Amino acid sequence: MPDSQPRQPDDHAADATRSPEGSALTLCGARLADGRIVDVRLGGSRIEAVGTAGSLVAPGARVDLRGHLLLPAPAEPHAHSDTALTADGAGADAPGPASQHPDDVQRRATEAALLQLGHGATALRSHVRIGDIQGLGALEAVLQARRSLRGLADLTAVAVPRLLTGVAGAGNLAMLRDALKMGACAVGGCPDLDPDPTGYAEAVLEVAAEHGCSVDLHTDSDDAAWLARFAAMAGGMRHRVSVGPCGGLSRLPGDVAARAADQLAASGVTVICLPQGGCSGSEHRDTAPVRLLRAAGVRVAAGSGALRDLANPVGRGDPLEAAFLLASQSGLRAEHAYEAVSSEARRAMGLPEVRVEAGFPAELLAVRGEQLAGVLSLAYSRIVVHRGRVVARTSAVREYCDSEADGSFGLPRQGRPDSGTGGGP
Repeated sequence: MPDSQPRQPDDHAADATRSPEGSALTLCGARLADGRIVDVRLGGSRIEAVGTAGSLVAPGARVDLRGHLLLPAPAEPHAHSDTALTADGAGADAPGPASQHPDDVQRRATEAALLQLGHGATALRSHVRIGDIQGLGALEAVLQARRSLRGLADLTAVAVPRLLTGVAGAGNLAMLRDALKMGACAVGGCPDLDPDPTGYAEAVLEVAAEHGCSVDLHTDSDDAAWLARFAAMAGGMRHRVSVGPCGGLSRLPGDVAARAADQLAASGVTVICLPQGGCSGSEHRDTAPVRLLRAAGVRVAAGSGALRDLANPVGRGDPLEAAFLLASQSGLRAEHAYEAVSSEARRAMGLPEVRVEAGFPAELLAVRGEQLAGVLSLAYSRIVVHRGRVVARTSAVREYCDSEADGSFGLPRQGRPDSGTGGGP
């Protein structure tokens, strides 16, 4: 099965890596980021024990992870499930725009979440448009997708109205409150598109305070004065407010951007950048100045943004690619780049911290490789653990022709001569 098509773990193929929820599962011989080779025993949705390789003997299923690096699973803080996978339905040769019928939106949202789960993201937060023609239909479809994914991945929704101020925004403001009652987890939106960006931000913060939920806004952040006002307003909701993709900060003069970064840090606002490109509602594709933000003390998480929609027809939705781009283009160290798509992304989403230590959630990603930098470079084979069980696997095999062969197609499998030391299923 190709890398781009993660299988659902409930098919009928025999798989020794499955274990019923609540039973023990032991991950054997995995390498941690600090170089240790360990066994990890999972029980239910938690890590029960971590010990040296071969030290954990327990009944239940075992997964051989020799040759794999075991990491806290990434999370996706900035998906667009309602528009995902619609690029193929656009263009001159397309029969028409992609269907917005709730059943079709639900199907695309589910497929997109499974694709991202196959990449390793066990938790996803999707920005879903409400109001205008679609009303609450797209949100209901994404919430249905969330229910269908239960046990495979955690999908939550951010309600995103277009306008919130003036007469035109009054209906959307009421609909935003309805969206939170339906099950949206956060208030979002794009103040840059409203005639009164400050009024938009005030409305969003007021509704979030009423409902005790978080805020996650789309903004290019190329207006330093507006960003300063917003940072001052957001200080009362410390650490529950995110903005992104903030590519406009990279176009501001250095001293102006530095002051803006200091203001965001002081207010506790998290920046969610999109290294893989923009998303719907953003006209620019700049990446936020992550090194400047981090130096100022701003928490920086990274999301994927568009997944094969009009904003990015080739979007992959791969958090490891986002980390790769942060390391290769923004100059972050590999461990800091991975933190942006894992621990910082989880924190921005209000999720508990994950470490490969006893007592922490069993949300893990095993990638074939020995060091984090190599994993970000060639992250082909992956095993994903959600709530203590293997929920997705991607296997890649590289083959080479024998240079002295007669030209027949008999390629040797990659790996060491002794397959028993190559590791991994």
